[in-house]
Amino acid sequence: MKEITFPALIPTPQPQTTARPPAAGGFLETLTAAVGKVDQQQAAADQAMEKLATGEAKSLHEVLLTVEKADMSMRFFVQMRNKVIEAYQEISRLQV
Repeated sequence: MKEITFPALIPTPQPQTTARPPAAGGFLETLTAAVGKVDQQQAAADQAMEKLATGEAKSLHEVLLTVEKADMSMRFFVQMRNKVIEAYQEISRLQV
């Protein structure tokens, strides 16, 4: 019987490399930008609702789209936060 091997699946040892400098736009910058974008969308939704209440808004559909975009981005951000917390809790349960 012929033995089947999968050389592509066997990891080859890599030489040790020196520490690389942190990449521009790390996690903190990405998180800060995401929070800023969600905040901007929330502010735009508040402004659209205010214009609707004062009669300045011409289209109810545009106001609803702006509010829904803000709502969806907030829900997405909350889900991201939940996943990060869940991952942290999973890591903290690991035994070393």
